[in-house]
Amino acid sequence: MNRWLLVELIPIGQNQGRSHLEGKHIWAAVKQSVLNNFGDTGWGSVGLSLTVKYYSPTTNICIIRVARDHHKIAWGAVTLLSSIEGLRYIPHVIHVSGTIKHAQMAAIAHNREVVARYRAQAKTPAAYQDSYETYLETSTLEIGALQD
Repeated sequence: MNRWLLVELIPIGQNQGRSHLEGKHIWAAVKQSVLNNFGDTGWGSVGLSLTVKYYSPTTNICIIRVARDHHKIAWGAVTLLSSIEGLRYIPHVIHVSGTIKHAQMAAIAHNREVVARYRAQAKTPAAYQDSYETYLETSTLEIGALQD
């Protein structure tokens, strides 16, 4: 049994707007955070099950899978992250789920919220077609295709 963490990585400082992150970078940062904050025992309890299943550089959200019994260690390690690949982020755990389906639904809903915020900041009319429409379609398909 697993737990699924939906995490938004909010960029701060100079790295706003330039994200070169990939899932492997997030995984390595979470691993280091587990080791720093919970030691080898903490890593031993989550290391085999910890996986970054999805990351979107457009909305800065990721879906992380971890074993249910020790998900709080991973959650704590994510919360204690301050930088990934030398760039500063504020991690925000948006949703914790027992099934991938609920994590997918929360991720899709969150992507729509973020895009709505982007559109509001740009003051675009509601019926305006922009690149975010294509992004929402492709990200919904990518997230929906994730397997446990």
